[in-house]
Amino acid sequence: MNFFTELGRYVLMLKGMFSKPENPKLYWKEFMHQCSEISMGALPIVCIISVFMGAVSTVQTAYQLISPLIPKTTIAQIVRDTVILEFAPTLVCIVLAGVIGSKIASELGNMRVSEQIDALEIMGINSKTFLILPKIVAAVIVIPMLIILSMVLGIWGGRLAGDLSNILSSATYDIGLMQNFIPFNVFFVLVKAYTFAFIISSVSAFYGYYVKGGALEIGKSSTKSVVVSCVVILLADYILAALLL
Repeated sequence: MNFFTELGRYVLMLKGMFSKPENPKLYWKEFMHQCSEISMGALPIVCIISVFMGAVSTVQTAYQLISPLIPKTTIAQIVRDTVILEFAPTLVCIVLAGVIGSKIASELGNMRVSEQIDALEIMGINSKTFLILPKIVAAVIVIPMLIILSMVLGIWGGRLAGDLSNILSSATYDIGLMQNFIPFNVFFVLVKAYTFAFIISSVSAFYGYYVKGGALEIGKSSTKSVVVSCVVILLADYILAALLL
């Protein structure tokens, strides 16, 4: 029963976001601020994870493909498809759920506990539109860009690891990248990226916006938002793979 209650409040929160802005300039300023916060806050960890993710994929794939009958270009193909289809969108978004999601939940939770949200409502400002909508729109725009960057860095990290460890040369790796490439995979990743970005931002905003209590409840709400976001991301990952692949 609690699940349906929270689901109903979540849907009503999304519905309440869409109203005419009281001051479009303030909304634009808040939107740009959120874009900057999300991109700058998540960029370092995304870069580090992506490079090592591709490097480890190359080393472990080469370890498993020990047969001389299998060409070394196959290693690059496996790393490319693994990074593009799963590692870059899913793994990075799970990390971003902790980095971005917890920040959104704690920020809104602090505003709720300190009665800043109530003050906005008293002044006639739709707090859902002013506080939540810019965060969701910014996340939906910025996170797919971070995932595209993650794919590029992951593939480059695999190329670098293969060259440094003498598993396969850069030229062989580049040849493998071009073989049997399916352009639809990029479209599939973008669908996952936009879906996961919406899940991270909206779920985190929901738990932060409706927090009750004090500092302890803010921490619990932030943790719960990360856990629920990760579970929903994995569920959405399976559903999208079953529908589109």
